Amino acid sequence: MVQVALFVRLQAKPGREADVAKFLESGLALANQEVTTPIWFALRLGPATFGIFDAFVGEEGRKAHLAGPIAAALMAKAPELLAEAPQIEQVDVLAAKISS
Repeated sequence: MVQVALFVRLQAKPGREADVAKFLESGLALANQEVTTPIWFALRLGPATFGIFDAFVGEEGRKAHLAGPIAAALMAKAPELLAEAPQIEQVDVLAAKISS
């Protein structure tokens, strides 16, 4: 069962909303390659506000993800696409329902 997660809030620069959405959609291919990331969502929270939610079985998976290619790509594109630095919150999963 997943025990820990990340919630990342992203604010697009004016006019870059579509680029942020495309960037997040492209992250799915990278997420599918991460064996320690069983849950990954790219979200649109508002017209220019986006998010990423991913969950992990344990702290090792969360650390691997933060050091992995998705985080690196996000930090590389952040100055170009985002109005502010990504807000990364480390959270605990209290309960989860995961169906296939």
